[in-house]
Amino acid sequence: MRIEQARRVARQWVREEGTALPGFGGAFLTGSALWADSGAELSPASDVDVMIVAEPAAQLGHIGKFRYKEVLLEVSSMTGFGSTHEVLSDYHLAGSFHLPCVLADPSGRLTELQRVVARDFAERPWILARCTNAMDRVRGWINGMDETAPLPDQVTSWLFGTGVMTHVLLVAALRNPTVRRRYADVREVLAVHGRLEFHEGLLDLLGCGDLTVARVERHLAALEKAFDAAATETVPSYRFDSDISAVARPSAIDGSRELIAQGLHREAVFWMVATYARCLSKRAMAGHRGYESGFRELLADLGAETFTERRRRGDRVLAALPGLWQTAMALC
Repeated sequence: MRIEQARRVARQWVREEGTALPGFGGAFLTGSALWADSGAELSPASDVDVMIVAEPAAQLGHIGKFRYKEVLLEVSSMTGFGSTHEVLSDYHLAGSFHLPCVLADPSGRLTELQRVVARDFAERPWILARCTNAMDRVRGWINGMDETAPLPDQVTSWLFGTGVMTHVLLVAALRNPTVRRRYADVREVLAVHGRLEFHEGLLDLLGCGDLTVARVERHLAALEKAFDAAATETVPSYRFDSDISAVARPSAIDGSRELIAQGLHREAVFWMVATYARCLSKRAMAGHRGYESGFRELLADLGAETFTERRRRGDRVLAALPGLWQTAMALC
């Protein structure tokens, strides 16, 4: 299926079902299917992200992943926006609204917002504001590490604090701050600028710089078993319930295998760790244990098995931020 066709399917879902949601105030596309060329093929490992804008009193939450007319949709919700300047400073929101993203707009607010953001998106002050936004998120994740939290949550804080470093660079280069492919995409950006050594530094901070294909494939095989076990559970109260389900398997598992096949095994590690943590969190909420040993083996290979090790790695991330900022400024 072409990207443009998948976008039309998303629009149809909004028109036929989304508008019936309580407090519906509009909808827009976000994510890779928005940034991609309209004539490109939609990867089997990709979903189409739809954001519902709800009225303040509505409590829609995260609706999740589901198939609709052969397209895997992921539908989330939010309650309104700040000013246009606040949107231009938010690297996720601005990344959506600088493109024709609006799917439904009863009030006309989204259409006007999109017009202004598209006009001002590439102006340097706004690029700097969004890079600052991403840098703040790195610090927030790392400084929020909590030794008393469950292991998956501890790992998520360290992992995303480290992984959002790639977003600083992607935002500076006016590229999509993607989720699963962030390390692969930032490698492309740095290669164009002759800075692949900095990419090696990012992988080293994640702990996977020296991992072999064989080790990554071993970890993926263990993750696959944990995923399939967690996917049999239904835990509606867990925000990522539908992300760890049979319908999401192509993205979570096959997407990582696709990166490995492309010679990007190290770049696959970030999403493998994130998915593993979510599998264990979902199983724990369902009252089950198991598969922790494979997770700990993966963390050990990254030098992040204990909280002390993760804290040390987090401190290295914070120490690397001045160099990250300098590199980002060279890209914009």
